[in-house]
Amino acid sequence: MAAAGYRHIDAAKPWDDRTQALECVGVVAECPNVASFTFRAGDDTWFRYLPGQFITLELPTDRGTVLRPYTLSSTPTRPWSITVSVKAQADSVGTRWMLDHLRPGMRLRAHGPAGGFSSALHPAQRYLFLSAGSGITPMMSMARAAQDLAPDTDIVFVHCAQRPGELIFRAELESMAVRLPRFALASMVESVAPGEAWSGYRGRLDGASLRRMAPDLLGREVFCCGPAPFMQAVRDLLAAAGFDPAHRHEESFHPASVDVTTAGGDDATDAAGGELVFVTSGVTVPVTPDQTILQLARGAGLNIPTGCTMGLCGTCKVHCLSGKTDMHHSGGIRQEEIDAGYVLACCTRPVGHVEIAV
Repeated sequence: MAAAGYRHIDAAKPWDDRTQALECVGVVAECPNVASFTFRAGDDTWFRYLPGQFITLELPTDRGTVLRPYTLSSTPTRPWSITVSVKAQADSVGTRWMLDHLRPGMRLRAHGPAGGFSSALHPAQRYLFLSAGSGITPMMSMARAAQDLAPDTDIVFVHCAQRPGELIFRAELESMAVRLPRFALASMVESVAPGEAWSGYRGRLDGASLRRMAPDLLGREVFCCGPAPFMQAVRDLLAAAGFDPAHRHEESFHPASVDVTTAGGDDATDAAGGELVFVTSGVTVPVTPDQTILQLARGAGLNIPTGCTMGLCGTCKVHCLSGKTDMHHSGGIRQEEIDAGYVLACCTRPVGHVEIAV
């Protein structure tokens, strides 16, 4: 790299989703209906996130703007760009638009990163990654980070697909299995076409095959991501093996647990009689105990961008200027943002007189 183009990361600034859009700089076809999209933010901006976290993209589809969360398949150890790898299903709207229309040079608004599904939050001596379909993306981020930071990490990486041609990142994973001393790859497909070469596992994941892939699975930290039936099957298999569920972690865009945070210092017990002031819009509405900031905003005809509406994606983050709030989130907001006065509108109820910058 030429000296004039070299940037020390400590001389740059992290990406700010509130002020900066993303520019698509690369598109790579991975498998049928699967592609990886790489983004940069410009202005000497780098990206700070944990391996396995996700961002939420605002996509201008023909049905209007839709917000979709996508797990980052890139690694934070290479911070000048981020990549999402997406798979279109038969009923996809946002992902289908990306595959058909998103090209280098186009810019999108995005929110995040967010999420608590990360090996960085659960350090262990040995890991077992279980994935199916596009559920491989957070595992890929974690594996790539381990490759850069601790290449001797003990990882058993299991990936399942319908057919060999649908194994996402197959070549890269096979290369990792050759180069990394303690990285074991086990690929499994349900069917193989006549004449198609395949020497890996066949069928569906069961207790016997899982034991062959990871004989010491009871001593591993398990991360699982994939379609709902696959994740349920993994839960059942691990339970039958006597696995401690405290060491099993799942990625799902549905809240598995609730993290309770109360802003303002006191418990939020009764919001009746208060009012919520949307300072930027000049609108004030009465507060009721069972309504969130998002619900109150919609009732007043105000638009706060949303994604999951479950406190997970972080899209509806707003700045609380004053007052007390009761927030129950599922990982969509960082502690430093909470400390700075931000809340998630979809899962936050105002208590008494509250002012927000909307």
